[in-house]
Amino acid sequence: MIRATEITRRFGRVEAVSALSFELEAGGSVALWGSNGAGKTTLIRCLLGVIRHRGQASIGGVDVRRHGRQARALVGYVPQELAFHDDSRLGNAMMFFARLRRVSRHRAAESLDAVGLTGHERKRVRDLSGGMKQRLALAVALLSNPPLIILDEPTSNLDAGGRGEVVATLRRLRADGKTLLFASHRPDEVIALADRVLVMEQGRLIRDTTPAELWPTEKPVQVIRLYLTLASEAEAADALREAGHAVHLNGDGLCVAVPRDRKAEPITALARRQIEVRDVEVLEDVQIPEVKQ
Repeated sequence: MIRATEITRRFGRVEAVSALSFELEAGGSVALWGSNGAGKTTLIRCLLGVIRHRGQASIGGVDVRRHGRQARALVGYVPQELAFHDDSRLGNAMMFFARLRRVSRHRAAESLDAVGLTGHERKRVRDLSGGMKQRLALAVALLSNPPLIILDEPTSNLDAGGRGEVVATLRRLRADGKTLLFASHRPDEVIALADRVLVMEQGRLIRDTTPAELWPTEKPVQVIRLYLTLASEAEAADALREAGHAVHLNGDGLCVAVPRDRKAEPITALARRQIEVRDVEVLEDVQIPEVKQ
């Protein structure tokens, strides 16, 4: 479904994506994992053909640079930042996008039903929960019934309930045969949705792996934040990745996703490299939401 070969994108002297290659088969699901600024969003924009890049990318065999509109017709895209008119009613918002996509009212109703929003058409957008707004964006992405769905941090601004709603909806779409590519920094989403994980850092693909290899346990996964000196964070991240841990930098410490019974392992790995941890914060348990039939 997606074939990317040596994708490279520079912004001035900064190489946001560097010679990155991967393939995603139809019906599969790939997560993009990495620190803020790792290049995940830039890669998505390259794959959509909306920014210039070197290398080659195709969707469904269609070259995204030569035939961008045709390639994007195969994609339902859900951005990180949503843009709906707050005073509009959900049903009216859906019909507005249906007219833009030139699809029927029946197809709009099917899309709402696919994300579990049937019956909420009279609600105003401003009154929707975060999870419902994100599902509305997903319904818009599904209007043309695309085989591929691309999402950029689909639950980054949601509470636990909203995250569970969105992840459960995406799991149902996967079961219906949709292909997924999504950026995420949450291990529960990756475990629940992805067959493979592309670990990115500073624009480079540093690991092509699976959720089971990143978190080899059936126990719940916890996210812990390690506080170090600023000079040590990059070195610490490299040391933890070499030890097999899933790491990302978020500008306020170094976040590591670990099984709940192995929280001390990152600290031990850093101690071997004589990197001192000033403080540790356990952020949360991350659970895998069940799919409601």
